[in-house]
Formats: sequence, C-alpha cells, structure tokens
Amino acid sequence: MQIPFFKYEGTGNDFVMIDNRAQFFPKEDHSLVKHLCDRRFGIGGDGLILLENDLESDFKMVYYNSDGSQSSMCGNGGRCIVAFAKSLNIIQDNAIFMAVDGMHHATLIDHHIVSLQMNDVNTIHIKEDYTFLNTGSPHHVVFSQDLKNIDVKALGSQIRYSDLYGAAGSNVNFVSQKSVATFAIRTYERGVEDETLSCGTGATAVAIAMHALGKTTSSVVEILVEGGELEVTFDKINTIYTNVCLKGPATFVFKGTVAW
Repeated sequence: MQIPFFKYEGTGNDFVMIDNRAQFFPKEDHSLVKHLCDRRFGIGGDGLILLENDLESDFKMVYYNSDGSQSSMCGNGGRCIVAFAKSLNIIQDNAIFMAVDGMHHATLIDHHIVSLQMNDVNTIHIKEDYTFLNTGSPHHVVFSQDLKNIDVKALGSQIRYSDLYGAAGSNVNFVSQKSVATFAIRTYERGVEDETLSCGTGATAVAIAMHALGKTTSSVVEILVEGGELEVTFDKINTIYTNVCLKGPATFVFKGTVAW
C-alpha cells in the first residue's frame, strides 16, 4: 500500500498528516502509526493526524501519539490540521472541526499563523508544589529553578508514572517566569514519553495556571517553548476560563509517499 502524507510542524511539535477522507488508512494498525512516526525507520513525528469527513463540521481530527496510541486533544496538532485543511481547499480562513474533546473553531490569520479556540477550563487543582488542570489533555504544572538544565525526560517520566495519576498518566510542564506576562516552559508528553519542542495544550495549561496562581494578571500570555513562541488568550468569568485561544505558527515542511 502506498500512503501519501504531509509533514507539518507547530513551533517544533511535528506531525505526520494524512488525508483520510476516503477512509483508506488502517486506523486500528497501531504498529503502522508507530512506524510512520519513528524518526529512524519512518517519516518521523511527535504524532500522526488523520483528517476525515464529519457531518457536523468542516472535518474531523483523529490524533495518535507517536507510540501508536490514540490520544487526547493536541493543541499544536489542531492548529496544524487547520493549515492542512486550508491547503486541501476544504476551508478558507475559518474552520470548525471535530476533535476527541469536542468541537473547535479556528482562524488562519495569515498563511501560517493559526488561532485555535480551546475548551473552557472550570476546574484547577492548586496544590502546594504543583498545579493540575485539563485543557483537552491533562497537565501537571510545576516551577523549575533551573529550566535550562533540568532533566525533563527523567523528572517528567517520574511524575507521569507516579501514583498521582495512575495508569492514565499526565503531561508534565516545567515553568520559569520571564516577565509580567511571559513564561518559558519545557514539556514532557505522555505518548511520546519524552520532551517535545512544544506542546499546545501544555502552553495553554501553563498560561491559565499562572493566572490562577496570581503570577500574572494579564489575559494575554506569551509562552516561550523550546521550538518558538505561542500566545494564549482568555477571559475569566467568575471561576471559569472561557474564550481560550492558542495562537502560533503552523508550517508545512514536506510531503511524500511511503510504502507499507
């Protein structure tokens, strides 16, 4: 079987994108997904995304982690699939699409900047030494005194597999404040089981967590990830964070065909 694919990245978070509107892709073959995401023997990517038809929206997003497992929402992947849909002439500058956590709205601001509306956040668990919240995917947020030199894979894995989160685990974000409304983060992603250059739901979680903790009063927060910069905006109504948007680049890298 010949599989046509497209490679996209959002601030270094990279994805194998496949137009599966014809339903040709063997979705239950997790070994194939893992192979395509492998950086040595496959195409390489932090995840694989299928674009499919949807009766209620412009398209459906089906996301797989690089280990082959189907996963929760991916913010950068959501932005990339919007750029992909634009290239396929499915949408123009606005999109409504279905993902695992429900319907999302998105806007292409220019040819490669995408603003993606995320889900509302109404529950934030603030603990003595960490904060936990779900922004489409679960996120553990903790401050780091030495963000540059921290062993993200080792410490992230320890927290991800700890008794705090059981078998499901959690993504883990290490944070350092740079200015009044700017934070640098490094993220360990479950499913990838390693640090990634960027995590969209993680950036969103950190921005909201920092506001909830009183580290910033701004509703426009800049997040510096290892692969670039993202912007998170929101409104807070009583205890609910709503109108949450994740904005940043979504860039086409290359395309090709792979045999399986």
